[in-house]
Amino acid sequence: MAEALERQARALLTAAAVRARAGEMLDIGLAGGLSHFTVDLDRMDGVAEAVLAVTRKAYPALDIPFHARWRHFVTGGIDRWAGLANVAAWPDRAARARAEFDLAIVSVLLDAGAGAAWRYRDAVTGESIGRSEGLAIASLDMFANGLFSRDAGSPLRADADVLAQLPLAALTTAFQVSAANPLLGLDGRTDLLRRLGRLVTERADVFGLHDTPQPGGLFDHIAAQAVGGAVAAPAILSAVLNQLGPIWPSRLELAGVPLGDCWHHPAINADDGTAGLVPLHKLSQWLSYSLIEPLQRAGFVVTDIDGLTGLAEYRNGGLFVDHEVLRLRDAADAERAHAVDSLLVVEWRALTVALLDRLAELVRAKLGRTRETLPLASILEGGTWAAGRAIAFARRPDGSPPLRVISDGTVF
Repeated sequence: MAEALERQARALLTAAAVRARAGEMLDIGLAGGLSHFTVDLDRMDGVAEAVLAVTRKAYPALDIPFHARWRHFVTGGIDRWAGLANVAAWPDRAARARAEFDLAIVSVLLDAGAGAAWRYRDAVTGESIGRSEGLAIASLDMFANGLFSRDAGSPLRADADVLAQLPLAALTTAFQVSAANPLLGLDGRTDLLRRLGRLVTERADVFGLHDTPQPGGLFDHIAAQAVGGAVAAPAILSAVLNQLGPIWPSRLELAGVPLGDCWHHPAINADDGTAGLVPLHKLSQWLSYSLIEPLQRAGFVVTDIDGLTGLAEYRNGGLFVDHEVLRLRDAADAERAHAVDSLLVVEWRALTVALLDRLAELVRAKLGRTRETLPLASILEGGTWAAGRAIAFARRPDGSPPLRVISDGTVF
């Protein structure tokens, strides 16, 4: 019985489970069975046109890269990470890949919504950069300056023992936080990196196969699973969830397995111990998308990229609310702040994942593309995230999302 329950729990740590449960939520919504939202698919064509408009503006030739952390390291047309990595003396491709895994993992864990007020003053350009892009450049600067390395002569790495004892003051300074420049969830982010450091230290058999323990050791763990030089994208997510899962704050567990970004909703049926559970794994999937390119640069072929799902975050979710595909049953909910585990937020996020799949089909049909020539990862980048931000700023001066979620810095 215990083994069966653990298998059921592990099954929730997959992209397939996210897609299946999100699809179930959409079906319930289309049947009018959700408590907080109604769904109007007739408005989806307008969303597809909005996504195409921002995509064509950003990528006129429609050569769209993947939605990944690496995009945020490019400012003013200059790829900051490539500038560092291309002149570093890597002993082999795997060493660079480990460093890129280190950077991606730390940077994504630090990227959980900045709030509307925070800005990072970039020393290179003098610009003040907000939101996800600001968090990215800040984290890249920390990495380049060796904040996470125990060896001053080798700054481009994140050592587990350094992460485990990371002082809050170090991140406060590095993020330029002050009373006049507040950053949401800084304590939560710091705690997450410390948890990461402790976990990686404890699991040297996974994270220290070819070096002292570092998050980037996950590269070797995933590379060892390659078949004929190929790695399936959903296997990247499974590695992220199964190996890094214990770092997340204590939320739901099943058979002793931490379920991460997974929430209760009573409308979701199952004939086993996973009934009523809705996995979303937003940050883990964002990280998985961001690990594809390091694997490719190291010589691996990454397959089934569309096996991953869209991301259940406020730009993609806001896109559907602001375009009125999703409508609140109670308009007053737009004025309230909602806990991340509330039924309203769980519905919103799951519906977002399912609608992104529908939207991708519409966008591909308009462009005459296939999943292979225009994967979901590129539609997100082109794409849905930018269109969500564009309509947010058109609707609200500060560009805030249409719904307010009380976040601890580890979900969005």
